[in-house]
Amino acid sequence: MSKYIRSIRPKVWWACGLALWLVALVGIKANSVIAASKVSASVEKSAAQPMVPQPAPVAQQSAIAATSGPIDIEACVTCHAKAGDDAFAHSKHGGLTQSCANCHAKASEHAKAQMDGKKDGPVPSIKKLTAQETNNICLSCHEKANQASFLSSMHARRNVACTSCHSVHDYKSEKAQLKTKLDSDTCFTCHKTERAKSLRASHHPVREGKLGCASCHNPHDGTNPKMLKADSVNELCYKCHTEKRGPFLYEHGPVREDCATCHDPHGSNIERLLVAKLPFLCQRCHASGHGLTGDNSNTLKGPAIAAANPPGITTTQTTRSARQMERSCKQCHIMIHGSNSASGWAFVR
Repeated sequence: MSKYIRSIRPKVWWACGLALWLVALVGIKANSVIAASKVSASVEKSAAQPMVPQPAPVAQQSAIAATSGPIDIEACVTCHAKAGDDAFAHSKHGGLTQSCANCHAKASEHAKAQMDGKKDGPVPSIKKLTAQETNNICLSCHEKANQASFLSSMHARRNVACTSCHSVHDYKSEKAQLKTKLDSDTCFTCHKTERAKSLRASHHPVREGKLGCASCHNPHDGTNPKMLKADSVNELCYKCHTEKRGPFLYEHGPVREDCATCHDPHGSNIERLLVAKLPFLCQRCHASGHGLTGDNSNTLKGPAIAAANPPGITTTQTTRSARQMERSCKQCHIMIHGSNSASGWAFVR
């Protein structure tokens, strides 16, 4: 009996394998039939429903364009070919509905008068408008985000027009449609002092193109002092110089108050953008100490090193400089921005 079982065991395994293969084949075929029926049903359903065209996105239209008659840009570029070149056509302004009428009031009336040969028609030139009138045209669309508080900014109070910095038709920059390639060049047209400082030996990488005026300032904002992109000078500096933020166990008062007390962010001829050379910078606050200035042992020549020359020394120099020329307070007070050391009350470690 056992011999018989051993002889038929391979046949049983082959029969079981064949049965499983047949079952899998039937299941796959059934699934394909069901999927095909679903596809055909969906096709029939879509064919039965009519195609409804989706509405095209409506471009932004200003209040000025709403009060003027409709006009196509092709009617304007017939005479103003330079204003409607490829730069304008590929810009955000050029893609708006009634693009010319969005900014130029009564543009359609002007075009009609020109075609009729009339010389007394309206002239929609923005160049003849005041700064406030020009800004009102721009703010009819650009009234949010960075421009939300423009009317309270220093530029608006000084009657600076949007077109003083930006150009809709002849822009040079990659962003913001500025009249110059870099935002710093635009700012330097008025801010001559800051331009001169940026050319000094110690400066932020503005002229190298790694930073710009807009990295720290928002020219459209009037909520913060100096149009800064932060609530204070220190908060702005800490965005890059995070290691100076603290808090420290021992704080240095001027550092916590204002970074500009010791540094000139626009440029300096002294290392690290300092406003004065060491030790003169420190002596603006620390008028005495170490026998340098302001104590009883100090003289114009400096405190005496010894009562007389040492043996064998013939020099007559018996005093040291009262101002420690070519020396620095930071040779000892290295943690001048603050210290977390238990023995760092003098910022020496």
